Amino acid sequence: MDPKGQKVKLNDGHFIPVLGFGTAEAKEVPKSEALEVTKFAIEAGFRHIDSAHLYQNEEQVGQAIRSKIADGTVKREDIFYTSKLWSTSLRPELVRPALEKSLNNLQLDYVDLYIIHFPVALKPGETLFPTDENGKPIFDSVDLCRTWEALEKCKDAGLTKSIGVSNFNHKQLEKILNKPGLKYKPVCNQVECHPYFNQSKLLDFCKSHDIVLVAYGALGSQRLKEWVNPNLPFLLEDPVLSAIAKKHKQTPALVALRYQIQRGVVVLAKSYNKKRIKENIQVFDFELTLEDMKAIDGLNSNIRYYDFQQAVDHPEYPYSEEY
Repeated sequence: MDPKGQKVKLNDGHFIPVLGFGTAEAKEVPKSEALEVTKFAIEAGFRHIDSAHLYQNEEQVGQAIRSKIADGTVKREDIFYTSKLWSTSLRPELVRPALEKSLNNLQLDYVDLYIIHFPVALKPGETLFPTDENGKPIFDSVDLCRTWEALEKCKDAGLTKSIGVSNFNHKQLEKILNKPGLKYKPVCNQVECHPYFNQSKLLDFCKSHDIVLVAYGALGSQRLKEWVNPNLPFLLEDPVLSAIAKKHKQTPALVALRYQIQRGVVVLAKSYNKKRIKENIQVFDFELTLEDMKAIDGLNSNIRYYDFQQAVDHPEYPYSEEY
């Protein structure tokens, strides 16, 4: 099956490829590597590329996309590129300049999807994680409905084709959906989602509003030390996943990715390893049975790898709600 053909229609009429390449990486990885692996991912067949201002690699990722356009591998319209608005730019007047900065780093005319990275506002400025003398984050207070209106204007200006959110709970989504004068609904909510934390309630909520759930951390955590609780179990070593993988002659990672695609979730596969990047595209070569899906559903155990605890005191901290 041609992976490039597998797309989901967004509520604004655009299409998103169901499998995406995630470019977030640990601090230890040199920036130049983002250029290499993104080029490789496009060569391997990935057409959906996910990055963000926060990742500090948009220059390299943009260069990779442009070089694959220049050498005839793809056309710009074949690529679905996502960028994200960081928490220091949630004030409405900072939204368009932030997107323009990303576009300038990327050297692209538009992004396909621009999303609010995290609902917690941080003090504006160059510092990505502003902290006080005690190392506590310096929060900002912003009405996310006003931020959303600024995103709608970016869509109208043609700087992004689609707009969405990330790490929002259902109440935060509801606030935008119920906003008087709403012009565009969020097309997606990108959240942590994997067999240990399968987000079934949030997924049902999103489906009922024609919002696509996009899964990050779909392979569990790759143990990014600064973000992740190291005592949590390692998803890809799970015996149930391993047994299903063995039965299909696939890897546990592929089973975890396939699980999401079959439940209507758009899934990001993050790897800086060429062998695994090539392997991840094989998610279209097999199918899980209903029994497999039920068994994987049974692994849900409320294990959140990325909980950004530092922001727990902010009124918009998203993870205090059940979903």
